[in-house]
Formats: sequence, C-alpha cells, structure tokens
Amino acid sequence: MTPQEAIDYIEHYGWSTTRLGLDRTRELLRKLGDPQKRLKFVHVAGSNGKGSTCAMLDAILRAAGYRTGLYTSPYIQNFCERIQVDGENIPGGDLADVTERVRAIAEAMEDHPSQFELVTAAAMLYFAERHCDIVVLEVGMGGALDSTDVIDCPEVAVITNIGLEHTEYLGDTLEKIAATKAGIIKSGCRAVCYDGASEVTAVIRGVCAERNVPLRFADYGKVKPLGQSLDGQRFRWNGVEYHLALLGAHQLHNAATVLESVAALREGGWIIPETAVREGLAQVIWPARLEVMQRKPLFLIDGGHNPQCAEALSASLRELLGDKRAVFLLGVLADKDYPQMMALLLPLAQEFICLTPLSDRALSAEELAAYLRQQGATATACGDIPSGLRAAFAAAGENGAVVAFGSLYLVGAIRGEYQKQNQK
Repeated sequence: MTPQEAIDYIEHYGWSTTRLGLDRTRELLRKLGDPQKRLKFVHVAGSNGKGSTCAMLDAILRAAGYRTGLYTSPYIQNFCERIQVDGENIPGGDLADVTERVRAIAEAMEDHPSQFELVTAAAMLYFAERHCDIVVLEVGMGGALDSTDVIDCPEVAVITNIGLEHTEYLGDTLEKIAATKAGIIKSGCRAVCYDGASEVTAVIRGVCAERNVPLRFADYGKVKPLGQSLDGQRFRWNGVEYHLALLGAHQLHNAATVLESVAALREGGWIIPETAVREGLAQVIWPARLEVMQRKPLFLIDGGHNPQCAEALSASLRELLGDKRAVFLLGVLADKDYPQMMALLLPLAQEFICLTPLSDRALSAEELAAYLRQQGATATACGDIPSGLRAAFAAAGENGAVVAFGSLYLVGAIRGEYQKQNQK
C-alpha cells in the first residue's frame, strides 16, 4: 500500500453521515491489541478553539521535554497533518503501514468502520508504537459518542467554547450539546472548562460534581491583554507576562484554557516548567487561523466557518487594520449561516472575491457574489483559486490587505496555491 492508496482507502468512507457510537471503534482497537491503553491523554472537546487549544498544549508539552502525539481534524493541506509526533506529521510510509494493518481487520468486520474511526485507530497504533508520553487528542464531533472517547480516563478533559453545531446529532440547545461534549469527563480525571455561556458551564459543573471530578474554569477576566501586532500578542495571566504567537483576542480565551489545563496537569504529577509554558506559547504554530502569509500587501488566512468565527475575525481585523478595509477572498457552504457571517464582514470590506468551495454543500461563487451585491457590496465571482488570488491582490494594491476566509478545506487550498505561486 502506498501513502496515497492509504489516504484513498480512508477517505472512501464518509464519517459525517455515519451514526455516532463506540462499538465499531472498540472492536477495531481490541483486535489491534488496544494500543490506546498504553497511552496517556489530554482529551479536548468543544465547538470552537479545539484545534488552537490542542496546538498550544502540544507545543508546551514538547517544550517540557515530553514525547507528544497530536491528533486533530480536519487537515489544512496534507492528510498527514492529522497525526503528529513531536510536531512532525506522520510520514507517508508509516501512514501506509498502519492503515494496511487497520484495513486487514476492518475488512473482516461485519459493520465496516467509518473514515473517522479508521483514522482514530491508525493514530492510536502509531502513537503507541512511537512510545508517546502523552497524546493531545481532539474530539471529532460531540464527545460521549465520538470515536476518540474509547480511551480510558484522560489526565485532563478540556472543554473549549461551545456553540450550536451539528444539532441533528448533538441536540438543539446549548445544554444538550454541552451534555454530549461533557461525555469525555470521566471519574478519576481532572477537568478544565472554557469560561463560556452560563448554561454550558452549569452543565459542566453538574457533570463534574456527579463524577467527583475536580474542575478548573478558565476565567477570562484574569487575562490582561497588553497589545497585539502581526508578530503576535502579549498578555498577563496571574501576574505573569506571556507572548502568544497566535493572533486574535479569541486566542487569549483559548490560552487561558490552556494555562488552566497546564495547572491541572501539574496537579496530576506532570512536570511542566514555567520556561516550557513561555516557550510553547511563543513558538506555537497553527496554520490558517488568522495566519500572516505576507506583509506587503498584507495577506491573512483564517479558516472560519461559522458566525462565531466571523465575529472573532472581525474583532481582530478592527485592531490589526485600523481604518483600512480588506479585500475578502472567500467561499461558504450553503448550509451555514452565511448571511450573519457576511453581515459581520461587510463593514470591514473594500470588496469581495468569491469562490466555490469543493463540496457538494457549497454555495456557488455566483450566488454568494449576487447576495453580497444585494447588500450593497462590490463582489466578483471567480472560477478558480489562482484567478481569485490574482483578482484579490490586484484589488488590494501594494498597501492594501487581502483576507482569505472560509472553510478550512477552502483556505487550505488557497494557502497551497499561494505557496505554489511564490515558489516559482
């Protein structure tokens, strides 16, 4: 099996249309020797900020000298990004090896595992065989019935910001969604919760009390922002000053969650020096999350996909751009609340260059451009990413700003095309 054959095999099975549940993942892992039982975990669930939170924790734990595994989704440009050890993507040959072993078992199962279950099993096998000290494990969707929840008690269960998402699977209220995501909290672990909506925090408190789990809240009121530039941002937490490489005020909320998670890990016996915390936050890399690709003209990429993301982006752009308006290069899915997203971006826009995401759920570039023109904006539909990039940079001029925004897969493709053009 080649690396591409491994990816093709995994991606043949769609996980988003599959029923939630753990039976197939448990059977698959049991027949692989239960590699997850040889690992320690920080388990991270939530609606927004999961990936950034995982990236920060991974960077800090690596700086502390631990051999780390990092499991995230989706990927930006390369499938192998989803499974990392010590900050390095799984090599293609290793992905092919573990996938081939997983496939041999999956093919013999009466109920074939889904894509996400296959990747989860392959990741567990890889992390165990690379002898990771600790794995930062991002939940795919939900919590209690997500295939990552096959693990035993984690060292720390982390709940990031929760909003209304995947309501057909997780419930139609914040309380129901919080209850589902709180399924990762198990008796014997420690828990950390983002200081979000009161109805969410009430659910998390109740679950922790029921399971006798000590809970730490990331009180954002304790964070003192000290300034933001294209190089990152400074903030003070409990009297200590830090530099965070990631941009956006929302990342300070995530950093507070990370710092409480570090405190919880220390309580559990993990040795994490303060120097490692500083180094990890200052050096963390998380592509396509308000990422600075170039400075003249300014080019930012952000993989926002819902109104909460658009709100965070607009707040950051007001601070970073001042009175300057941006050319937005974007595309959206038709089933997202794109009118609300666009309403947040319209006051900041010089104009819009619209693309069609590669998805059967995509809103066409023409439809999006027509909608934006109805709102009084200047908007143009482009047929492909190369022409979209050219149009956006031409519109921005040397001293302007281009902001690529939309689903992670779309901005990943934009990022890849930009890198390709600039390597010539």
